[in-house]
Amino acid sequence: MPSFIDNKSAVAALFQKALFLAYPALKDEAAPFVIEVEKPKNQDHGHFAVNSALQLAKKLGAKPRDIALAILAALPASDLLAGTPEIAGPGFINIRLSAIAETRVISAVFAAADNFGNGNEGSGRKVMVEFVSANPTGPLHVGHGRGAAIGDTIARLLKTQGWEVSREFYYNDAGAQIINLALSVQARLREQAGVDAAFPENGYRGDYIVEIAERYALKFAQDRNGDDLDAVQKFAVAALRHEQDLDLKAFDVQFDVYYLESSLYTDGLVEKTVAHLVRMGHTYEKDGALWLKSTDYGDDKDRVMRKSDGTYTYFVPDIAYHVTKWERGFTRAITELGADHHGSLARMHAGLQAMDMGVPKGYPDYVLHQMITVMRGGVEVKISKRAGSYVTLRDLIDEVGRDATRYFFVMRKSDSQLTFDIDLAKSRSEDNPVYYVQYAHARICSVLSLWGGDIGTLKSADLSALTSKYESDLLRALADFPELLHDAARELSPHLVCIYLSELAAKLHSYYNAEKFLVDDENLRLARLSLILATRQVLKNGLAVVGVSAPEKM
Repeated sequence: MPSFIDNKSAVAALFQKALFLAYPALKDEAAPFVIEVEKPKNQDHGHFAVNSALQLAKKLGAKPRDIALAILAALPASDLLAGTPEIAGPGFINIRLSAIAETRVISAVFAAADNFGNGNEGSGRKVMVEFVSANPTGPLHVGHGRGAAIGDTIARLLKTQGWEVSREFYYNDAGAQIINLALSVQARLREQAGVDAAFPENGYRGDYIVEIAERYALKFAQDRNGDDLDAVQKFAVAALRHEQDLDLKAFDVQFDVYYLESSLYTDGLVEKTVAHLVRMGHTYEKDGALWLKSTDYGDDKDRVMRKSDGTYTYFVPDIAYHVTKWERGFTRAITELGADHHGSLARMHAGLQAMDMGVPKGYPDYVLHQMITVMRGGVEVKISKRAGSYVTLRDLIDEVGRDATRYFFVMRKSDSQLTFDIDLAKSRSEDNPVYYVQYAHARICSVLSLWGGDIGTLKSADLSALTSKYESDLLRALADFPELLHDAARELSPHLVCIYLSELAAKLHSYYNAEKFLVDDENLRLARLSLILATRQVLKNGLAVVGVSAPEKM
């Protein structure tokens, strides 16, 4: 849970004490009953609710309402509560916080600043987040971009919860697609040299292939026809890797490790993995091929590992790669992929289980993202001038900016399809989700600038004047932030941060439209400025998790 001891945790502890005072026998049980505190869907019912009386009715052989009355009778005095909690319905206990309890979140925000919301569930444990992992055969497309934004935000979320995060990019620089890349560049080289050459059937036809061929010819004038296919391949892969790195840098996505698929072969890890599975008795020969008994581990059918021609199927190096993750000490690993990889997950998990290395079932965790449809002027945008067959990540960054691109990619649940409306992303209106949130931050900056006072004095303001519904709504939202980060990290659901930011911005805008901040009453003025200063900090922290800037002016 979050390290910030919030009111929810404090209320739970208070009612837990009251329960054991009212029913001491519950405390002495092997598994003592634990009070659960929830937030009512209707805020008019209070800040929190406890339904323990209903849960305990059968166990205690008493009416829920009588149990609730007994708990309240034993409730210790506390400055947390505003009066006596109410019993509603058959035995729900509705709880309202005191003004002191409700406003203490402001001092917590000021004390923690950029670290407000952070928790310690990870406790310094290692976790690897692998994402993007694009084939170095072309510029990154918008699908890669969504994976980059989601994966990077998951890494940032885990870091807020105390995990030691390592970001990894797995380069698929081996296999048929790389050979096709080399043949495509070779064909363009020969075309430029005036030599007849058939273009490969499965080749890459974007303009970027022509550019790579032109650069190769300049650097290797002695091989203008591309006869040295190995040299062409190395040059093309290096050129596209560099281009992808530049795209990711423009997207503010960085990696700690770049792992090459080709190294699994050169280091003998693929052969070692296959030999181990054979030795463990988890394979068999059939029709000249080597098969994995993957049905023994939950797969719907056994899978070919080595084809009759001696080459390996693509999931074999994947098993070897994931073995390296485990051997490198990553007892937790998360892989972010496009949803088109869903069919390969069962065989991947089966292969790791068959290795009998103590890898837990379900390792690694997978987060899958669905496809993206890019729209402009109500019409789908399908191709890039440069890539030819798809919209590139750089196309979007150049047109709508990094912030809007990142926010739009993350704001929907990853396994839901996303429509990226370029016109909306560029608009300066409340309908634009990222503009709406960033404008809330800029609005606060504008108010504080107009005030012109010493920000430091706001950290000791008397907050007792914060009594309006708008202020209570904001205070509740600020107090929710640590739990929100905790839940989003645990569920690997970065879109929850965007939902929270949108709701927090809406509360700020409502407050701004309903109340004046620079009022004559000094106590009220300082209290309100203190509240929006804390709100600005939480908006900034939330935007940072998504990798989006918090502008002071818009």
